[in-house]
Parts: sequence; structure tokens; C-alpha cells
Amino acid sequence: MEATDVVLAADVGKSRCRVELRSGTELLGAADQHGFPGVHMDNGPTIAFDLLLETVSMLPPGLPVSTLTGIGAAVAGVEASAEKSRELATMLSQRFGVPAAVLSDATAAQLGALQGAPGTTLIVGTGAVAFRFDEAGVLHRADGWGPYLGDRGSGRWIGQRGLQAVLEAHDGGPSTSLSAAAGALVDSPEMLPAWLASVENPYRAMARFAPLVLHAAEAGDAVANVIVDEACRILTKTVQLAAGGDSGSSRRVALLGGVVSSGFFAELLRKSLASAGIEVVAPLGDGLDGAALAATRRGLIQERYIHRDGTNWPDSPH
Repeated sequence: MEATDVVLAADVGKSRCRVELRSGTELLGAADQHGFPGVHMDNGPTIAFDLLLETVSMLPPGLPVSTLTGIGAAVAGVEASAEKSRELATMLSQRFGVPAAVLSDATAAQLGALQGAPGTTLIVGTGAVAFRFDEAGVLHRADGWGPYLGDRGSGRWIGQRGLQAVLEAHDGGPSTSLSAAAGALVDSPEMLPAWLASVENPYRAMARFAPLVLHAAEAGDAVANVIVDEACRILTKTVQLAAGGDSGSSRRVALLGGVVSSGFFAELLRKSLASAGIEVVAPLGDGLDGAALAATRRGLIQERYIHRDGTNWPDSPH
């Protein structure tokens, strides 16, 4: 990114919409609010466009938005509709008069973590998915199939297993300190099913129990340790599937997501990956960094997964 570039980077996810105005590596301002279902939905490009404009309007006053040189937006639902993703890019380009790039949040995360280089990124949040771009720029993916069919080893998975362990202990199974931890949610384990049915997003609610499972495991709870160890084995397998058995850059992985912000869990996962011959490398950035990179550089190996506005910009960044 050139020092004179003023870039609008956005991460429009299902739970949050974040925007940052950047000049080179300097953060000029930021704003965030609620997210949206995805650009692939009916009227998705318009909803995403309006949400982005509204969030931009929340930036601190006096910022040089009028001097933009490019826009990069990581948006939920991109992988489900290339046509609607290009439509959103065109809408943004026409509104701001600069080149616009729209890409999936996962592609942006990989771009930011490895700064455009080939390699694998494992994202462990409410869900879990591994992405690898090979030397030819082809995407290889493992898991990320949602809470019904996948996301194994994720925050939702860990939290769900923890809550199941509480109910098993209530039925006479192995005792666990997680039973006391669940007391912060309900008065009795018998109330857990009704509590879960009453919350707006049960998957996110289960994921919020994951830190308590990790804390219990770190404190030596045997039941929690079994859950955490299994999560590490599953996530290691997910990375192996994305790597495809190749050598070189595919044997390195960057870890992203809220669950790996736990030093305890990240170290266990690192050891599990190392036992499979996979090295953990520090991520160089996040999804917003990846969105900014897509806005300022063309010809990336991930280019086929980046949806641009289609205008031939003679002075566009490259």
C-alpha cells in the first residue's frame, strides 16, 4: 500500500459491520454496528450497500473520505453468489468514484493473515474452517459447513459438548466443574434445553460457553480436558484435509478467531498440529487487512475469488 493511499476497508459479517479508513498503515478512523445475513440473499447487494454507507456515516467527522483511492469489502455470503458480489462492487465504485473489490470474509482473513502468500489459515470462532490457497491460487477448503453438518472443534462445538457434559453429569455421569459454570446460565441443568430454545442465536449462545470449558480444562477438570483435546484433534484433521498432503507452504498454518485467542487452547492446538508436521505461523493481519490489500493490489494469486467493479481504472492501485 502506498503511503498516499486512502483506503476504505470493510468487514461486513453476519454479526458485525466494521469499517476503517486507512492512509497507508495509519488508521484514520473506525466505526462498527450490526451485521446482516449475507450478500447472496434477496436484495442482498442493496442491503449491504446501505449498511456500509450507514456505517461510513458513523466515522468521526473531518476524515478525508473524499480522497479515497480504493475500497475493499469482506462480505458474508460472497461465496454463494459471484453475480451479486460484483453488483455490490459496482454500486460501491459508482458511489465513491474509486475501484472497489468485494471478497468473502474467509478469503479476506487468509489474505490478511498471509499478506497474499499461498498457505493455510484456520479460523476458529463460533464456526471452524480451514482455507488454503495453493501456488496457483486455487482455493482448498475443509469444514465450515455450519452447525448442523460441520464446524467441528469450533467454539459452538466446544460449548455444546460442555453443556452436554453438564446434562450427562446431572443424569449420573462423570461429575464436572462445568455444572457450576452452567449455573451462570440457569438455576438447574434441567432448564438448559428451554434456555437454549429461547435465545435468538443458539449457536452463538453455545459458543459463549466455550471459554468456560477452556477455563475448566486449564484448571484440571477431566471432562473439560477430554472435550478440549478432542477439539484439537479434530481441528488438526481439518487443517490436514485443507493441506491435501502437499509439502511446503501447505505445512504452515496461521490461526485466527476468538477461540485461539486463548493462550491455553492455542498452545494445545499448536502441539497437536506439530505432531502432524504442521507449523503454526503468526498471522500478519486480519480480515480488514485482507480487504485493504485487495483494494490496493491487483494480480494477487487469490484474484479469481475477488470480485471487482469491472471498470478499467487507469490509475487503479496495483
